[in-house]
Amino acid sequence: MFQLTPTVRNLLIANVVVFLIAQQVPNHLGFLALFPVGSPYFQPWQYLTHMFMHAGIGHIFSNMFGLMVFGPLLEQRWGGQRFLTFWLICGIGAGVLYSGVRYYELNKMRHDMEVFRQDPTDVHLQDVVENNIKNNAPAFDPAIRQLHATPDDQHLIQGVLTEFENQYQRSLNGPMVGASGALFGLLFAFAYLFPNTTLIVFPLPVPVKAKYLVPVYGLYELYGGIHQAPGDNIAHFAHLAGLLVGFVLVMLWERNRARFY
Repeated sequence: MFQLTPTVRNLLIANVVVFLIAQQVPNHLGFLALFPVGSPYFQPWQYLTHMFMHAGIGHIFSNMFGLMVFGPLLEQRWGGQRFLTFWLICGIGAGVLYSGVRYYELNKMRHDMEVFRQDPTDVHLQDVVENNIKNNAPAFDPAIRQLHATPDDQHLIQGVLTEFENQYQRSLNGPMVGASGALFGLLFAFAYLFPNTTLIVFPLPVPVKAKYLVPVYGLYELYGGIHQAPGDNIAHFAHLAGLLVGFVLVMLWERNRARFY
């Protein structure tokens, strides 16, 4: 049985309640998700509210399960107010940092599209694909070969530009939801403060100490963010941002306190 502490319990209830309401009126709660800066749907309050939105049962289950596993010991150490502050700062900070990453990515995509528009060669087409939509690169291979063979094919060029614009708009208006940034902050704090606690991680057949699990998990997220697979809609850099914010807070809060081994 989980020994739920008061703040962990209240966060769990709040997330579940918002999730259930969102299942009934999803179109009316879209303004709570975090949209990229520059999107017509972006609002500053989304840095907070996106933490209480989730994409599905599996998404909310994994985040709330992590909260129940790692949260109580941290709340017992810090107290409810400081634990809640940590959770919110990690979640909001992850959203802010991830917004910066998305802003850079979208600007890069727009710039590469304009370069191709001004000089529509197969080389510039390949640059747009490789630099911005690499996980969908095979779909553009025929167009790249055709443009190399017939560089003045205006119908092909306009079709590619239309597809790029559609991809850009989908990215610009694609929101992020979930408490994963806050959870990854908890993961770092737990591994730092309780490093030798053993955890059972499915599907690994043996227990793993927290101090080993979290760095490996962070490297996995970094790899997933850099080499994003086709169909992968996980915000890996938001997870890494949560780890980073958690690291900074823990270093500030725990400088003169002992860790548990």
